[in-house]
Amino acid sequence: MYRRVKSIRCLLFSGVRSVLFVVMALSLLSDCKRELNENQETTGRKETFFDHAREEMVKAQIRNRGIKDERLLRAMLKVERHKFVPEEIQKFAYIDRPLPIGEGQTISQPYIVALMTELLKLNGDEKVLEIGTGSGYQAAILAELAREVYTIEILEPLAMQAEKLLQDLGYENITVKCGDGYIGWEEYAPYDAIIVTCAPPYVPQPLIDQLAEGARMVIPVGTAWQELKLIEKLNGQIKIFDTIPVRFVPMTGEGVKNGQN
Repeated sequence: MYRRVKSIRCLLFSGVRSVLFVVMALSLLSDCKRELNENQETTGRKETFFDHAREEMVKAQIRNRGIKDERLLRAMLKVERHKFVPEEIQKFAYIDRPLPIGEGQTISQPYIVALMTELLKLNGDEKVLEIGTGSGYQAAILAELAREVYTIEILEPLAMQAEKLLQDLGYENITVKCGDGYIGWEEYAPYDAIIVTCAPPYVPQPLIDQLAEGARMVIPVGTAWQELKLIEKLNGQIKIFDTIPVRFVPMTGEGVKNGQN
């Protein structure tokens, strides 16, 4: 009789433990669902904020300042600039200024990105070389407008980070290389357009040599302050035009150090 009572007590105790376990599991599941919903709501609010900020950026900073290329405007409305800056400063991603991205480098202000890109006059079938990948934002804009984009970053951490982000975002027409942008990327030359997002003290001759006939290059040239130059190759002749004063991080690499031209 004692053993029977003990057995019943064990069964009851076991049943209570099972019920408690189920209750705890349901409570934990409920907490997880609530946390997931809260996270989704927070994410939703953030994305709505970023969407509105991006629309305002395109309207106020770019269209209203004279950028007319509709394909470019759509690209800048599509590419999410906040994903190309550190998380702690994402809320500033759409203001009209450059932002730090690490390694002493910056992402250019939206208007400058738009202006430099518009000067290239891309129609969708070009092969473009970018010097100075940085965050990868300019490469993403170019990829929306051109057939192929080849981009070089001299700082390996930035090159790896940009390459992964661009792959995660689904860009299949961008090739990233860690190397010295001063010498360009002869393997895939000539290029229909070249864009340089760091400033050499003079225009590197290797980049001029890698321009295709009828191609354009946009490049900031100078030291502390620079002039944004538009270079065209027409009938084998090089023409250089000044556009606006700008300020970019300096170009680095062996070519610049050795004073090559």
